[in-house]
Amino acid sequence: MPPLPRSIAHLDMDAFYASVELLRYPQLRGLPAVVGGRRATAAEDPAHFPRLRDYVGRGVITTATYEARALGVHSGMGLMKAAQLAPDALLLPADFDTYRHYSRLFKAAVREIAPDLEDRGIDEIYLDLTALNPDGSREGARAIALRLQQAVRDTTGLSCSLGVAPNKLLAKLCSDLEKPAGITVVAADDIPARIWPLPAKRINGIGPKAAERLDALGIHSIGELAAADVLWLQEQFGERYGQWLHRAARGQDERPVVTHSEPKSISRETTFERDLHPRQDRNELSQRFTRLCEQLAADLVRKGYVGKTIGLKLRFDNFHTVTRDLTLPNPIGEAAAIRRAAGECLKRVPLERRIRLLGVRVGNLVRRDAIPDHETPTPVQAELFA
Repeated sequence: MPPLPRSIAHLDMDAFYASVELLRYPQLRGLPAVVGGRRATAAEDPAHFPRLRDYVGRGVITTATYEARALGVHSGMGLMKAAQLAPDALLLPADFDTYRHYSRLFKAAVREIAPDLEDRGIDEIYLDLTALNPDGSREGARAIALRLQQAVRDTTGLSCSLGVAPNKLLAKLCSDLEKPAGITVVAADDIPARIWPLPAKRINGIGPKAAERLDALGIHSIGELAAADVLWLQEQFGERYGQWLHRAARGQDERPVVTHSEPKSISRETTFERDLHPRQDRNELSQRFTRLCEQLAADLVRKGYVGKTIGLKLRFDNFHTVTRDLTLPNPIGEAAAIRRAAGECLKRVPLERRIRLLGVRVGNLVRRDAIPDHETPTPVQAELFA
């Protein structure tokens, strides 16, 4: 069989948030459970865990165990809708600090074997395994993938799935084909049999609207998309996207694995379980805002950045979203300074409606170690909601 010209892997953790929760509550293994909502103390007896049927609110599912997915629920689905499909599923509140901890653990374990790593989020990464698999053999690619799976399991107790292919596009698509704990190795000559029968929407980059448009045009599978005339696709979707659709369906992608990139900004935001009034709920809003700034400051310390631009994001009960930015003369990274600057941003927003979402962002980043004279400013108290 033809060798892999490049061995690019996409590693995707299996039901990551839910799997971390099952480490905490192993007695829930094999039961339908979803993660969503605010962290709270859970019961030890599964009979006393909250059930979806009892949920009231507008939260969404962060992730779900495979037993819950079999009942039709999935990430991004509203919890109230999920309750109609799986009323007996257990509801576990999210704990993102713990998820980030396990994310750092599994990535460190992977780097010990495959250092050419592109971080794509809390639970997925790309890896360039070409140097580790110089002959490009499928057997070599599978052996490396098995080593990576074992390293992740030994370090975290969690499982992951990998797709290995000549490029990132195919690798990401393949990592989802044999979940959980699956390994899929695909070369160019496998595309007609393994890739073309799949729905077109499985290609990363074809969103719901494009998938709906393709469906209306009679194109349902990746193979049908690959067979479509490129000029016709450009007429339907525009020159650039039409060309990309044509290439993606044929498994063509030359993007490199980017092992290092500087973030443009770092942010934190939270959606409230109920809309909060700027005056009646002032104390709760201030507490939640302070906590966001503390979390954001901790993120900056961990990643080694400070920033000059502080941003505030508000979404009101009518879903209208506003943002305000303030650029400072010197970069900051401490919670009190971030809070004060964001409070200045807030003074430029009319607070006439209840607030649904609150977010804080630090942009215009510079490395903390690039500023040798960076000092912690004296904490300044700032009133957020007057």
